[in-house]
Amino acid sequence: MATPHALADTAPPTAPRSGTIHPVWVRVTHWLNALAAIVMMLSGWRIYDASPVFRSFTFPPSLTLGGWLGGALQWHFAAMWLLVFNGLVYLALNLVSGRFFRKFLPLSPRAILHDFIAALTGKL
Repeated sequence: MATPHALADTAPPTAPRSGTIHPVWVRVTHWLNALAAIVMMLSGWRIYDASPVFRSFTFPPSLTLGGWLGGALQWHFAAMWLLVFNGLVYLALNLVSGRFFRKFLPLSPRAILHDFIAALTGKL
């Protein structure tokens, strides 16, 4: 029979007290990236279908975006610019808020080694 102490070691981690892990602007920029990636994928499939080189396989038109090659290219470039400007906003807000240095630069060799060992043992 398992001891209460052994059961405590396998308990899932508790949620943070505040209830949110990331600020709203981080979540919004990440969802915009997801939207842009989906638009680029769907329009890229239409661009792929328009190529004479790849005739052995085509994506169903109902799964693509753009309607025709020119429209697909317009959607693809629009999503590309959304990614560019969204990335600039994300970087600027990280720098202005100080989150960039807090979250991305507090690295030390000891911390990297600790995280590496934790990842190898499944204890992140």
